[in-house]
Amino acid sequence: MPDPHRSHLPPEIRDHIVDLLNHSPETLKQCCLVSKSWVPRARKHLFATVYFATKGNVEGWKKTFPDSARSPARYTRNLRVHCVSAITTEDAREGGWLRSFSHVVRLELFYINGMFSSQNAISLAPFHKISPSVRSLHVTGYLLLPLQIFRLVQSLPLLENVKTYGHHADGWCLLPVFPTSPIFTGTLELELVRGIFPLALGLLDMPNGLHFRKLILSCHESEDFSSVGRLVAACSDTLKCLEFKYCPPRAIVL
Repeated sequence: MPDPHRSHLPPEIRDHIVDLLNHSPETLKQCCLVSKSWVPRARKHLFATVYFATKGNVEGWKKTFPDSARSPARYTRNLRVHCVSAITTEDAREGGWLRSFSHVVRLELFYINGMFSSQNAISLAPFHKISPSVRSLHVTGYLLLPLQIFRLVQSLPLLENVKTYGHHADGWCLLPVFPTSPIFTGTLELELVRGIFPLALGLLDMPNGLHFRKLILSCHESEDFSSVGRLVAACSDTLKCLEFKYCPPRAIVL
């Protein structure tokens, strides 16, 4: 008797059918009920992007997928975390649920806090070495510390694109000197409300140099002009596109 849980379509035909449904999540969920053989391909599209907006989303994921080894996180290519403060060191330990996102290509981290002081700064350490496949990093938020950003950048050896925006906290000096650096062959986009100089300076000190093909730089302080020039010069051999914007701080009228 035929097994009702076994698909009789050739694998390449089955996968092609599922791929055509990649923009229809509800239909993909139904595909998972057709046969066990349909599940991996359907999950590839269902979990291609995972978005944690709140701490509740994080807790929901851990409750739904308690076994990290069987988690669909391995299908995720784009990981968006807008509740960075909800991620703990325990989550990132060996065998922890965060480590199951081992094939992420684009990592987006967002953080906002109304209290502007370095004491309230978050830790990006749980995301270090999250995936050896990460090519793009986007960090947005307040209370960004250069040491946090550079340690994260350094832990992603195949990083090509870097984008960061936000207010920085105190302590933008004494950046570490790394023995190696990512390949940086994509786009660098910097827009820090209180100046890009410290972050730019740290990038310029990378031992393997900068090879960005596109620079998108926004200045809010006139003293940042020199760092813009140095970044352009550092990428002169590979640079193909430059976008620059100066937004002077608004005067306060009393």
